[in-house]
Amino acid sequence: MKRSTINQIIREADRFIRSFNYVLPPFAYWSPEKLAEARPPGIVDARLGWDITDYGKGRFDDLGLFLFTLRNGNARDLTCGRGMLYAEKLMISRKNQKSPLHRHVIKAEDIINRGGGQLVLELFMADAKGDIDRQAKVTVPTDGVMRELPTGGLLKLDPGESVTLVPGVWHAFWAEKKDVLIGEVSTVNDDLTDNVFAEPIARFSDVLEDEPPLHLLVSDYERIDEFKKVPRRAL
Repeated sequence: MKRSTINQIIREADRFIRSFNYVLPPFAYWSPEKLAEARPPGIVDARLGWDITDYGKGRFDDLGLFLFTLRNGNARDLTCGRGMLYAEKLMISRKNQKSPLHRHVIKAEDIINRGGGQLVLELFMADAKGDIDRQAKVTVPTDGVMRELPTGGLLKLDPGESVTLVPGVWHAFWAEKKDVLIGEVSTVNDDLTDNVFAEPIARFSDVLEDEPPLHLLVSDYERIDEFKKVPRRAL
């Protein structure tokens, strides 16, 4: 993805989030230089912040997702059952923009329609090997009520509704009617190792640096020192 495209998506996402009277935390608006100089472990090591992906396919409008990680614990704490064991994200799924079929090994998550259009999830159970089970019915809790769907069934969530996905449940999702603001509350999030995709695909995008970054992405943190003295121009 071009950095100019990423910058524009950030601007549009911020406006969309604010339209629901939701404001991101202060560090969301730090310059790349400030974040690189300060380098707070609670932000950089926890991989909090902006996350925009086209899954390496270059078709963000129909295969992509906007995410912002608001808080995240440490996976090591899961083994002892104490500490910050949770994470929270905001996401934006654009109308008819698909997030591809995947599952998680560790993470359990609530996916919440916070407003906008209708959020549609395609769901499959996993077999004993973790592969897609194309025969088993799907059973998931939706706001405390169990729902049963056929394999590959479509679960449609209106604003205010949510679904709980335990590790192993295969899911893809997209917005219908209009863009959707999505909330995610989960156990500790690890996007580097805990995403299993049904098809070969990249979790993060390669970035073509055609202009300076408005804000850093979590995928920029591996080379964060490069942004300490970036020449700036009007964005």
